[in-house]
Amino acid sequence: MQPLIDNARTFGQRPEEFAKLAEGQSPQVLFITCSDSRVVPALITGASPGELFELRTAGNIVPPYASEHPTSEAATIEYAVEVLGVRDIVVCGHSHCGAVGALVRGDDLDAVPAVRAWLNHATPRPAGATEDPEVAEGVQNHVLAQVLRLRSYPFIDKKLAEDQLTLHAWYYEVHTGAVRVHRAETDAFEGL
Repeated sequence: MQPLIDNARTFGQRPEEFAKLAEGQSPQVLFITCSDSRVVPALITGASPGELFELRTAGNIVPPYASEHPTSEAATIEYAVEVLGVRDIVVCGHSHCGAVGALVRGDDLDAVPAVRAWLNHATPRPAGATEDPEVAEGVQNHVLAQVLRLRSYPFIDKKLAEDQLTLHAWYYEVHTGAVRVHRAETDAFEGL
């Protein structure tokens, strides 16, 4: 913890670098990814402060849209699309994902009931090889399911129909740094 504290102390000693950020934000991309500490959107994309609007959830799960019972995730997505006017949404899964691995393997999650309840939002259960430590197939299937889930949000469906929004499915390999994007024409994840 101490190195993090030391950096935080010196971080604010360059106010001239941050003054423009007080004027507001206008990110063009909503980046939805896992809470995993190995996945750092700004590092992966090279984005500077203000360029990405981020939503991080366990397993990069997009919960079902329910306007009568809004979730924090739905509110974040709605704000990004309707208020900030993002033009692109990236759903980025990653190799070695503990959440998706638990789903693929059918792990017993009774000891972590909140995690179990959250992962129930990931229906259908992603298909993949249970013995693969990278969980590549399962994560890629899961990312595609989350992109499909986004399409069920009414305001996203409207923006898509008006060609004002594009959805992207990415897969990040934590062990190599490679990023792959789903190509509809080949129905495969390929290098960017």
